[in-house]
Amino acid sequence: MMAPAPLSRNALHVVIDMQRLFAEQTAWYTPAIEGILPNVVALSKARPAETVFARFMVPQNAEDATGRWKTYYRRWSSVTLDELDVAMLDLVAPLSAIAAPGSIVDKKTYSVFGSPGFTARLQGSATDTLIFSGVETDVCVYASVLDAVDAGYRVILAEDALASGDLKAHAMVIEILAPRLSEQIEILTTEAILKLWRE
Repeated sequence: MMAPAPLSRNALHVVIDMQRLFAEQTAWYTPAIEGILPNVVALSKARPAETVFARFMVPQNAEDATGRWKTYYRRWSSVTLDELDVAMLDLVAPLSAIAAPGSIVDKKTYSVFGSPGFTARLQGSATDTLIFSGVETDVCVYASVLDAVDAGYRVILAEDALASGDLKAHAMVIEILAPRLSEQIEILTTEAILKLWRE
């Protein structure tokens, strides 16, 4: 196996949905978030100016959603703002302290590419590499990864900085789905990414 190429100064670390909504006792609680948090923090602190934090924003209620999202939020009504404290959409504490002004982008879709703030950040920039961390591996992260692949970016998954509420689905992405696109998706540890950033 070839050693990964060094990271250019144009790499962007994209933190997906590291919010209280997933870290605390809600219907979307993801227990594995606790285990990856130190690695997400390490990556974010390494290059804070080159880190973007995506937040998944929920509607006021199901009827405020569009299309099939209405059906989705009828099922998950407990995480709509009619029932959820809006503060639960905030980043988890260690990351909210790191996030610089303008580094948070909001999305209503699984993929971060559905966020106008994110696409604006990429537009006209020299970004050539996207490093993904956060939750959930098999939903918002993987949707973002596939959009990044389609857009032609070098894509890196921070293997030990990703988690899901479904451990089997997480493993499926890391062990089977992403390796199928090995020419386009690299899977590296946090330590390996930090080492590449120092080179």
